[in-house]
Amino acid sequence: MPPLPVGRHVLAELTGVDPAVLDDVETLRRALTETLVAAGATVRTVVAEKFAPQGATLLALLAESHASVHTWPEHGAAHVDVFTCGAHADPALAVRLLAEALGATGTRLEVVARGGGARTVTEPIGPGLVRRWDLGRVRYRATTPYQRVLIADTAHGVTLFCDDERQSAAATQLAYHEALFVPAVLLAERCARVLVIGSSEGVVSELAVGSGAHRVDHVDIDPDCVRACAQHLPYGYTPDALAAAERHEGPVHLHYGDGRQWVERTGDRYDIIVVDLPDERPGEPAAQLNRLYAADFLGRCKDRLAPGGVLVSQAGNPALWRSETLRAAWRRFHDVFGANGVVYLGSDEHEWSFLFGCARPWPDPVAAMRTRLDALPVRPVYLDALTLESRTVPPISIREDRFLAIDPFRHDRPE
Repeated sequence: MPPLPVGRHVLAELTGVDPAVLDDVETLRRALTETLVAAGATVRTVVAEKFAPQGATLLALLAESHASVHTWPEHGAAHVDVFTCGAHADPALAVRLLAEALGATGTRLEVVARGGGARTVTEPIGPGLVRRWDLGRVRYRATTPYQRVLIADTAHGVTLFCDDERQSAAATQLAYHEALFVPAVLLAERCARVLVIGSSEGVVSELAVGSGAHRVDHVDIDPDCVRACAQHLPYGYTPDALAAAERHEGPVHLHYGDGRQWVERTGDRYDIIVVDLPDERPGEPAAQLNRLYAADFLGRCKDRLAPGGVLVSQAGNPALWRSETLRAAWRRFHDVFGANGVVYLGSDEHEWSFLFGCARPWPDPVAAMRTRLDALPVRPVYLDALTLESRTVPPISIREDRFLAIDPFRHDRPE
């Protein structure tokens, strides 16, 4: 039997639209047609029905399937669905472009994967190397203005992918986030004000509040991704918690925008600044996230630290064949914080390493962290005193920057 057809069905609700626009059939027809074409769809025909006293329904027949719009001018709202088969058209992009064309101030969407058999994600993990993830239920898939976002069931539980790179998974997310945040709490003089850049899931914000922070500014550039995480991930923000953070009710204040601009413009100082982003992308100068790994940005973050504050960044993978970004981060942190102001931790339950820049260097950072560990309000699950002893020594290739001097792939080097 041939494989079932594969498609994506996007169900969306648009709000905050001018009622006059929602009652103008020709404006709606033109906007729907143009945005579908811009998203790669082939429009065969569009039919429309105007209702009395107000409202309209439009149906577009596509070579790929269909799209529809139903409007309620009295509520400033429209419900949209776009279903496309094949890989050419992007229904999520079509909805986003339509929302922009109609001037919607709010967009809520759900992406349903339909048809097909086994699905996979091929994740690049090094030059010439990939990792394949078999997917179960696809809970969300969309192309945002910044990235491709996928949330699906895998062998590691519900898993978040951005641009085909695994960002977090139910089975390992706590190990990752504790390794990222707990050492920063142990090294910082206080944990009252925290700035989080990236970290769409919201776990770091929760850890910060649990550690005593009374104000957490969470800055993320991609509202679609943050909201999808709250809706579909079993960890991090819940929809209610996210809504409160967006309204700035409670200790967490969520801001949608560029983290670099936030650091440059804010006059606030923070006890801990967390930069939690996908891995740096060497050789891709246009990649926006690279700006948040640069030495000048680290310096700006250092300037925003309170006395005794700590900056922590996800810094890459320590494996010799994947350590390019870690080596670069190691050099930058030392340039900004000095040799005595940098602490390394490689998670023994995960595959990533983290660098901590201390505004006030500790004579013995490991001893200081061990001493303060028992006083934490919440006991870590994946980090204890032995972790702090064993995982705070960087690999020798990082400490001595010997990667370029030793080529393990050459077979003609002298023994």
